[in-house]
Amino acid sequence: MNSDNPDETIDFGFQSVARGKKREMVREVFDSVAAKYDLMNDLMSLGVHRLWKRDFIQALEPRAGRMLLDLAGGTGDITFGWLQAGGGRAVLSDINAQMLGVGRNRAAAKGWLAETQFLVTDAEAIALPDRSVDRVSMAFGLRNCTNKDRVLAEIRRVLKPGGKFFCLEFSKLQVAAFTPVYDAWSFKALPRIGEMVAGDRASYQYLAESIRMFPDQERLKAMMEAAGLERVKYRNLSGGIAAIHQGWRL
Repeated sequence: MNSDNPDETIDFGFQSVARGKKREMVREVFDSVAAKYDLMNDLMSLGVHRLWKRDFIQALEPRAGRMLLDLAGGTGDITFGWLQAGGGRAVLSDINAQMLGVGRNRAAAKGWLAETQFLVTDAEAIALPDRSVDRVSMAFGLRNCTNKDRVLAEIRRVLKPGGKFFCLEFSKLQVAAFTPVYDAWSFKALPRIGEMVAGDRASYQYLAESIRMFPDQERLKAMMEAAGLERVKYRNLSGGIAAIHQGWRL
């Protein structure tokens, strides 16, 4: 289990910072990029994230009688995809109120306000009862959490028995020949584009670095199992640039 000592150092991209400071630093990044978050995802994945998210939503198996908790849901792509596909009520949650505000505006524009609950909450202490949701999704959010083990334990807590957790996250590229191109895009092109498009090089630099610091496919699988999730498996997308992990609460 990750330590809770606020003075212990932890990664913030390639930097080491005090654990107690990381949450606020991450919040500042997403305050900065909230208005251009969807554009940011297009830039980081060259638009492929839209295909990944479509695949992810199908994997969630939306049904009218199922309730979704979309953790770190930000601007609402997964929530609205779930509702569009016939899923039941959704809780769109994020620790960042500005990100959630963008999501609320999108929900209003799409006519999904009645079906969506908005919840500002820390994924390490989810403000929902035990065994209350059928599905938990987390798309491109887990890598920004300080105590990932606690997040996974909280996810298991709020899942109903028979419920499932799905994580879509950037992962470890499995095709070694593509690594030089991928690194050049991540560490040279992306921060430069972030500076030109959003006037914010540092946030985009952090986001590229945070991908490399995130546990690889097998390590995340082991962390989910350690949190008590069962039948954990994953599927690589685009050669491992991203992966979908899933696990049951039985």
